[in-house]
Amino acid sequence: MKTLLINGHPGFKEGQGFSLQLQKFFEKTFHEEFPDEELTILNLYDFNLPRVENDSLWSAWSKQMVGVDLDDKEKEALSLNRQLLDQFKEHHRIVIVGPLHNFSVTSRIKDYLDNIMIARETFKYTEQGSVGLMTDDYKVWYIQGSGSIFSDNGKYSHLEHSTFYLKDVFVDVMGFDEFYLSRAEGTTTQPVDKEAILKKGKESILKQFKDFYSSNS
Repeated sequence: MKTLLINGHPGFKEGQGFSLQLQKFFEKTFHEEFPDEELTILNLYDFNLPRVENDSLWSAWSKQMVGVDLDDKEKEALSLNRQLLDQFKEHHRIVIVGPLHNFSVTSRIKDYLDNIMIARETFKYTEQGSVGLMTDDYKVWYIQGSGSIFSDNGKYSHLEHSTFYLKDVFVDVMGFDEFYLSRAEGTTTQPVDKEAILKKGKESILKQFKDFYSSNS
């Protein structure tokens, strides 16, 4: 089963973030379970990700609609967009890793979604609303680190948009079969018990791992 791990952590090179440590545990589990398979890792903060702005995707798409020639920057953005989209579609297991930032995903994760949520590619519009096209046994897993605890229905739990957003985008819009979630929560809530936080996150990964790779087809 081809797996694409999308790292949306700005500090991915340092590797000290809680979500990054859970990523390492996921990688370890993956290679133990599938020693002959390759895990594709895409670090979103390691390259010039096309964005919906001028001189990139926005102006390129706008010009395409009216038949205007693209400049070199726009052509490059569209070429990379196509590569990212093809890569995404050929991997039936998607893992997204990142910290909670201002109650949502990091900006690069949002930019990445803008590259793969493309009408007639991963979903389509109909008279009854949008319909997902990623229905051939696709699953997604979100591995998140957060300074506070949001799974306890506390004061700010309703502001934690990232999990609801990603689940709705992947399952309801693009048609993925299932959404999985593993968290490292309370990473800045004093006193911080780092080992307990990571232990809980790792247990969540182990508990869901086999189901994530089971086939629904």
